[in-house]
Amino acid sequence: MRKLALVFALMASPALATGIQIEVSGVSNGTVVIDLFEDVAPLHTQRIVTLAAEGAYDGVYFHRVIEGFMAQTGDVEFAKLEGGNMAYAGMGGSQYPDLLAEFSDIAYERGVVGMARSQNPNSANSQFFIMFKPGHFLNGQYTVVGQVTSGMDVVDAIKLGKGQNGSVVGEPDMMATVTVTE
Repeated sequence: MRKLALVFALMASPALATGIQIEVSGVSNGTVVIDLFEDVAPLHTQRIVTLAAEGAYDGVYFHRVIEGFMAQTGDVEFAKLEGGNMAYAGMGGSQYPDLLAEFSDIAYERGVVGMARSQNPNSANSQFFIMFKPGHFLNGQYTVVGQVTSGMDVVDAIKLGKGQNGSVVGEPDMMATVTVTE
């Protein structure tokens, strides 16, 4: 009951102008700014803000990057510079429970940010992806959490995955630091 009350409190609270700023390092170097859609996906955006504020995203790799599709990151359990295990990159989450889906009618266009999940629609946790090009087959299937407002040139330059299912071979690019913006 207490958990349900927290969910309703988050949903009822006024939307804040929040985003994140990602300093990318590796093959690609630069800053990516993302506007988070608190009014569209309040629980998912709050999770991203929480993890960014805790420093959990700092040093996390872009472990899955598919040309013409998307760049995925945010596995704070396995895809980390320190204490991670890249053999399991993409299978981890955070210390927090998985989130219930918050689907919307926002289309997956270039620069849209969505939450990664398993086949279970209610399994998103910490991982997210940034679209290189439109991917309308994702519409209504994955929670949209934001939009890149600057730095798409940095996203476009992220090292592409050459391994199975877009996994990055060798040293992946990383989110060196992720900070919350207002």
